[in-house]
Amino acid sequence: MDYGGAMPDLPQPVDLDLRLVHCFTVVAEHRHFGRAAEALHVTQPSLSRQIHRLEQQLGARLLDRTPRGSSLTEAGEVFLPQAKALLRTATQAIARTRAAAEPSRLFVGYAGGLIVTPAVREMRHRHPGADVRALHVAWNDIHAALLEHRVDVVVGRLPFTTDGLHITVLYAEPRVVIVPVDHRLAGKEYVTLDDIADEPMPQLRESDPAWSAYWRIDPRPDGRPAPGGPIIDAIEDKLEVVASGQALVIGVGAIGALRPDLVAIPLDGVDPAHVVLATRADDRSRLVAAFRKYAPAHLTAG
Repeated sequence: MDYGGAMPDLPQPVDLDLRLVHCFTVVAEHRHFGRAAEALHVTQPSLSRQIHRLEQQLGARLLDRTPRGSSLTEAGEVFLPQAKALLRTATQAIARTRAAAEPSRLFVGYAGGLIVTPAVREMRHRHPGADVRALHVAWNDIHAALLEHRVDVVVGRLPFTTDGLHITVLYAEPRVVIVPVDHRLAGKEYVTLDDIADEPMPQLRESDPAWSAYWRIDPRPDGRPAPGGPIIDAIEDKLEVVASGQALVIGVGAIGALRPDLVAIPLDGVDPAHVVLATRADDRSRLVAAFRKYAPAHLTAG
């Protein structure tokens, strides 16, 4: 076939094994071949060989072994963010291809104990040929779960990262202070931030700073930092910390109703939390569009 001129230059194929790239990112994360091998469920000699193969493919040494572990070379420092981006792109490419091959499947994520059943039932009724599944998503995994195509929609509470997402506010939930039933504030009709100004509040280790600031109201409106409190490793531990009298937490009413030894008191003068529907901004799926349509009518407060 004559194109009337020279063919444009095409990119040359690159022999790069993504499994080896993944191994490199795990070693870079742990900075130790032994711990990385355990995380990957391979032997340390096998992992060393895989990293060597990757270095041969790239033509550059990526890691230096030291008595205390391993460190990135200058080339390794340059390659690490590229490697992570490469793996994300590959994951998205696979997910989008599979989604195109399975257009009648919808994964509905829900976080924080929120109920999506009415909307899921409506979807199944309106689209009987579709495979509609509800999946729990951790509060700190909403953004990644959507962009990695592990779910197609998520019902969750702000704040979370919304870059690249389409957000629809479904309803507002008044915030409350959760205290033990024998606490000095337990009988009050409502409380203010002044009432809890000196009360310790749990601090979640390695949490998103914006999320922690929102739920701790830190800093307070007068500029003072929120009081410190016990360090916890999982959000589920906070109710035990409150019940044992070590701290108070700010939440929503539904959370305060989970245990009989706790009581939720309305927090006056504070903006409510917002329950939202999040989807990928560029998603053109007819099932996602349908869920966006049905969710506001079927997922409401109370």
